[in-house]
Amino acid sequence: MQLWWFLNQAASTIQLPGFSSNVSRPAFHLRILTFNIRYATNSPFTNEKPWADRFPRVLNQIQHETRFLDGTSMSGSSPQHSAASIICLQEVLHNQLVDVLHSLNEVPSPNDKPTNGPIWAHVGVGRDDGGEKGEYGPILYPVAGFNLLHTETVWLSPTPERPSLGWDAGSIRLLTMAVLEHKPSGRRILASTTHLDNAGSKSREHSVTIIVESLKRVVKDWSTEDVLPVFLAGDFNSFPNQEAYLGMAASNYVYDLRDSVPEKRRYGEEITFTGFQKEKWSDEQGRIDFIWLGPRDAVCEHSHGGKEAVEGSCQWVVEGYTVLPNVFDDGVYLSDHRCVVGDVSLLS
Repeated sequence: MQLWWFLNQAASTIQLPGFSSNVSRPAFHLRILTFNIRYATNSPFTNEKPWADRFPRVLNQIQHETRFLDGTSMSGSSPQHSAASIICLQEVLHNQLVDVLHSLNEVPSPNDKPTNGPIWAHVGVGRDDGGEKGEYGPILYPVAGFNLLHTETVWLSPTPERPSLGWDAGSIRLLTMAVLEHKPSGRRILASTTHLDNAGSKSREHSVTIIVESLKRVVKDWSTEDVLPVFLAGDFNSFPNQEAYLGMAASNYVYDLRDSVPEKRRYGEEITFTGFQKEKWSDEQGRIDFIWLGPRDAVCEHSHGGKEAVEGSCQWVVEGYTVLPNVFDDGVYLSDHRCVVGDVSLLS
């Protein structure tokens, strides 16, 4: 209950410097989750449990982090108190998407199709055929909180309009995008998620270019009076000193959400990829899952939870950054990744 109390008790407006006390900018609160849930393999690693064992724990963590943020408490709320959440997942096979959505939507009789509502809906396709084959990179959003205005999939290859393998990649990779309109406030955002290749350095480098160009195109097409704010979440298979992260940062278009939160105010772990064997996979462990905010000028610098004055016409105020645990006392790993959570306010 502490989260919901905080979101409702937090200031619904952020004071602009140099103005009288009754001049403010309304905001609504958004929690962004990005989680590589590990595909349901038939050949598990040591310490890796089957999906049937991991799924209840994955579901519990998602539900814990989105409780009161799924739109079911929005009725009668003012726009600034209508907190919401958006979930970005990676490595999701079709049966896993069905499991997650049926459970989040509390549908009693699962079938082979993912449900869209009554609580959560999704966008995204299987990467291998643009349908149900291969891993999805889905975006889940609460239907009571958002209208879906536009969605598209871009394959990270020289032929981005169709399922295709790019450069030196070991697997087909894609970008999922959705323009969403927050129902209570009318604010629009571009939500996007990706999962870059683990094997191909050239693929990761070229994929960053395609991603940034795609985001810019959709932002241009859907911006009105204000520039459309965008977030990009996902598994980049790149440490902060490697090509994908450096390419995103060098684009000067998006900003690592974590950098807006002072180290002493970050919560949880540093490493986002752990593997299932801590000692054996120590060289691969590190921070490779990120949440980026943009366009860059839309990110309010040094806002730190809205406690300080906000300069200019920026739109994203970063309130918190968390990396959640992926294993508890029972020793069952939810995934080989940890879920990353970003809390932001979006100003009007």
